[in-house]
Amino acid sequence: MSAAAFLDRVFPYVPRLSSSRFSFEAWTHAGRPTREGVGVLPGLTVDVDRMAACIMDVGAYRGNVDHVEESRVAPGPEHQPPSAVRFYQRVKLPVLGAIHMEMVIRDFGERDGWRVLGWEQLDAATDRLDPKQGARTEYNLGAWLLKADAVGYALASAPRKKDVGRLKFAAMTKGADASAASVVKANIEGMLRWSQR
Repeated sequence: MSAAAFLDRVFPYVPRLSSSRFSFEAWTHAGRPTREGVGVLPGLTVDVDRMAACIMDVGAYRGNVDHVEESRVAPGPEHQPPSAVRFYQRVKLPVLGAIHMEMVIRDFGERDGWRVLGWEQLDAATDRLDPKQGARTEYNLGAWLLKADAVGYALASAPRKKDVGRLKFAAMTKGADASAASVVKANIEGMLRWSQR
């Protein structure tokens, strides 16, 4: 479950998205319980380098990114600033509760006219996290796509069923698919606000 492979699935959908208003596309992959999706918000004024710096500043997410309770750099072999940062993150979602994971985010440079920053879950490190502190994610992949006049955000994520139980798992996965477009748009707007402060 690499970020590079995820990006290969995302990019064919990007040209289909509107250049005049927010739009979102989602698709199923490998029988996973949640869909993968990408949304783009056009018509913006974006300082691409500044926004990329905010995205890579994972230690500053708390207080700047909605629902993040803890986000800290976790040095390891994947930690090679400024192009890659390994980090731990715990988010608390309304009604659903806390979820946490370890990931690595990388700056992939330019692709099809977009500046691309993508992340993938570090499975072994996430396995070692305490489920009493929050549900661990089964998978967590994502990407930011940046241009001077548009921002895209792609995501694929689900909690571990054994950490939340059958009914809550069903609510979390079905709820994630139902709210994906609005969550993607809110994440884009929130990161843009941070980058403009």
